[in-house]
Amino acid sequence: MGYSRPMIPLVLDLDGTAACTDTLAETAIRLLATRPFAFLAMLPRALGDRAAFKRDMAAASPLDPSTLVYDDQVLDLARQAQTDRRPVYLATAADRSVADSVSRHLGVFDGVFASDGLVNLKGEAKARLLVERFGAGGFDYAGDSAADLPVWRSARRGYVVAPSSGLRQAAGAVCADVRAIGRPASWLQTARLLARATRLHQWAKNLLVFVPLLAAHASAGGLFGQACLAFLAFSACASSVYVLNDLVDLPHDRLHATKRRRPFASGALNLAWAPGLTAGLLGLSMLLCLGLPWRFAAMLALYYGCTLAYSLVLKRRMVWDVMTLAGLYTLRIFAGGAATGITLSPWLLAFSLFLFFCLAVVKRLTELTRLVQRAAPAAPIAGRGYAPDDLDMLRSMAASSGTMAVLVLALYVNSAEVASLYQRPAALWALCPILLFWVSRVLMLANRGLMNEDPVVFALRDRVSLAAGAASLAAILAAT
Repeated sequence: MGYSRPMIPLVLDLDGTAACTDTLAETAIRLLATRPFAFLAMLPRALGDRAAFKRDMAAASPLDPSTLVYDDQVLDLARQAQTDRRPVYLATAADRSVADSVSRHLGVFDGVFASDGLVNLKGEAKARLLVERFGAGGFDYAGDSAADLPVWRSARRGYVVAPSSGLRQAAGAVCADVRAIGRPASWLQTARLLARATRLHQWAKNLLVFVPLLAAHASAGGLFGQACLAFLAFSACASSVYVLNDLVDLPHDRLHATKRRRPFASGALNLAWAPGLTAGLLGLSMLLCLGLPWRFAAMLALYYGCTLAYSLVLKRRMVWDVMTLAGLYTLRIFAGGAATGITLSPWLLAFSLFLFFCLAVVKRLTELTRLVQRAAPAAPIAGRGYAPDDLDMLRSMAASSGTMAVLVLALYVNSAEVASLYQRPAALWALCPILLFWVSRVLMLANRGLMNEDPVVFALRDRVSLAAGAASLAAILAAT
């Protein structure tokens, strides 16, 4: 009587292999966003007992496996192994609770090996365990980093996920049969992903720092240079916060129709880029501030603090969120005044406050309208403080605030201050119907769910909005 030879098992790593992310990093981000003091209290342990640190992190902030992004090619490899009746195992340095939840969610694993609070199952420790269980050369292993080299050395066949040429060569030196799964992003693709992560297109908002210069009709070259430096400093600071905001919002972005395509949320960009990117951009911003007045640096610090508060807390509080967004827009104008030494007009501040509050509400209105059109949920938006029942109130808030901005503009055009700045101030009356038309159109499009969620970015891409801007510029030039 013959016997059937046992099938060679397939063993998959989790972080960077089965999942396109690092589960410990995601757990740390979520804990930092929800319980920052608890995270800081655990942080020293990361330098010593890594296994205990992972256990404590997983217990403090349980990870929902359904919010992770998985590598389809790796999972296809696992499904093919199942079809071939080969056992499939998950072997990861992540904590056992995280590994078990992922295993239950994916449903492709016959067993799980993971860190247990005592042993950090990584590198040599993982290799020893798999050799004890399956024997040297008795398993195939898929991993993604140099830490997996000891495991590939003991495997029959190695699968290297998106390997660099150096990693592929190193794996080939320790394992006779090495196969690549996917390819790493080229430097050009990585540069594009970094540009998307830092949201370079959002730098257009920071053109508001030039508003005090334009409103005061100041044309001195030195002041323009200061405003340009302020623009760059503000943009670097804002991009730093955008990266941080994307990290905090990862689970909510992955449930969103469009935000799930962001570089970090989609898994296209490794989370390892995030700390250096955030710190580097913030450092660049601080360096640029050295050439500007201290008042500008104070404004930028206030902006950073308010944006951080918005990302961590205020964006999930109704009304507080739109008030903060409106304030952050207006703060850019304050910063422009601080950089150039120009005193801001009360008219400009009042106009900015009402207009930007309108646009902030429009952002939430668009988000909620699109959600209702897709699924008509009864619960509040994930990560926000609004529910479908708030739609009518949001429409009312946006319309009234936009109308107030038009009223402030009309009162300003009729003021004595305008007569001293413009030769033909009557030409400025054309600004009122143009703004009224534009605000009304934005509200209508938002109500229909036809607008980009950021109305400022929408205005810079929309032909009708650009035409309205050109008409407004023509009216100002005629008045001048």
